[in-house]
Amino acid sequence: MLDFLSLHFIDIIDILLVALLVFYVYRLIRGTAAMSIFIAIILLYFIWLLVRALKMELLNAIMGQVLGVGVIAIIIIFQQEIRRFLLHLGQNVGSKRRNNFITRTLFGSKGEAVTTRTLDELTQAVSRMVSSKTGALIVMTHLSSLDAIIETGDRIDSNVNRRLIENIFFKNSPLHDGALIMNTNRLIAARCTLPMSDSQNIPAHYGMRHRAAVGVTEQTDATAIVVSEETGGISFVKEGVLKSVGSIAELRLAIEDSYKS
Repeated sequence: MLDFLSLHFIDIIDILLVALLVFYVYRLIRGTAAMSIFIAIILLYFIWLLVRALKMELLNAIMGQVLGVGVIAIIIIFQQEIRRFLLHLGQNVGSKRRNNFITRTLFGSKGEAVTTRTLDELTQAVSRMVSSKTGALIVMTHLSSLDAIIETGDRIDSNVNRRLIENIFFKNSPLHDGALIMNTNRLIAARCTLPMSDSQNIPAHYGMRHRAAVGVTEQTDATAIVVSEETGGISFVKEGVLKSVGSIAELRLAIEDSYKS
């Protein structure tokens, strides 16, 4: 009589994997406008399962067609979230953790290490901009390609230099409005346009620079430094998470850790 309640080991694994997938998707879209749509889709799916179990053929056929066509709509609506999910999955599997033999063989070494000179020049520039309350947005690339973003700005291709960074973000500079993109030890482009985050978890007192920094770090593995024009405060952004930095030494440590992880 209760045969339909019997579970096998593979059924438990199946349930756990589905639960893990739903939880991971929830973490990616939590606090965004997509959250309400996600909940509605889950609710519709469970209603459809109930309709099938009750053998309501007409309603089952209609909902089946709607959900079938809805897959395409889901891909369009959640394209940013799907992109972020695949990016995080790839990074967690091996893109950012190349310490084992297989990933080293397939992808090569981890890449160029950030130098002491780069850290000195970058942190000294940030320190001076904090003192003068000069707004700044600096994006540091890791493994994800930022070529599309770089093309929106003006290429520099220069060594990391504190005076150059300060001049770029000087309020009367034609390059100050936008993001400065750098790789491990070189400045690549200035005046770049970043994707804006639609997260509802960003505090209201943060401005557009902070929202842009969250946006680019949500969609790529880049990290970002933001200097507030209003308060002179420093924020370090990684994986879409804003963290206030209390000192230049703390900022330096955060940058070093981001290149080691």
